[in-house]
Amino acid sequence: MLSSSGTTRSGTAEAPERIPVAVHALDPILREGATGQLRRFPEIELREESASGPGTVALLVDDVLDEAGLTRLRRLVRSEGARAVLVVGSLRESELLEVIECGVGAIVWRHEATATRLVQAVLAAARGDGDLPADLLGRLISQVGALHRSAAGRSDGPSSGLTPREVDVLRLVAEGLDTGEIAGKLSYSERTVKNVIHGLTTRLHLRNRAHAVAYALREGYI
Repeated sequence: MLSSSGTTRSGTAEAPERIPVAVHALDPILREGATGQLRRFPEIELREESASGPGTVALLVDDVLDEAGLTRLRRLVRSEGARAVLVVGSLRESELLEVIECGVGAIVWRHEATATRLVQAVLAAARGDGDLPADLLGRLISQVGALHRSAAGRSDGPSSGLTPREVDVLRLVAEGLDTGEIAGKLSYSERTVKNVIHGLTTRLHLRNRAHAVAYALREGYI
């Protein structure tokens, strides 16, 4: 049993909870490279590919994302309930929104995939946060903005309501701020920010923060 100090009654400190991570890569060199990077961090618990499921972060590594890779992403997130991190060499415009909408909230460019960067993305995915490279976020905003403009003549306005508070939070998410920074900007508690995001993603059947930002952009809220 824990005392108020976070130790057990026997006086030993409780071990921090480790994050289960399964590395997925068709190329064994890529798989071993990512595994070796993550093995250095005690907060990471490496698991076999077959162990991906709810509560697990699936780290997919590839040079380019083909249809088979997209299929794996959909299966891992939608069918198995894993949180996904995509490490990829390049990503075409046509693939970007599809990756976000299939449930990937964290993307790392292969040339930036240092051990520290990988763990940062894994931790963000485990928390349910988004983690996109700045250049990729800009492309996402441009792409969704173009979709919104092309649809402007076919709709009188947003199809489903977001509250002003939800819009404020999503606007800061789109700027790349994390939960603590958003709370500070809006004078909310971190729990309030998390509740706002959880509420809108649940109500609108969105998969994560990045998907919520894409939705808000597409519908013209931000």
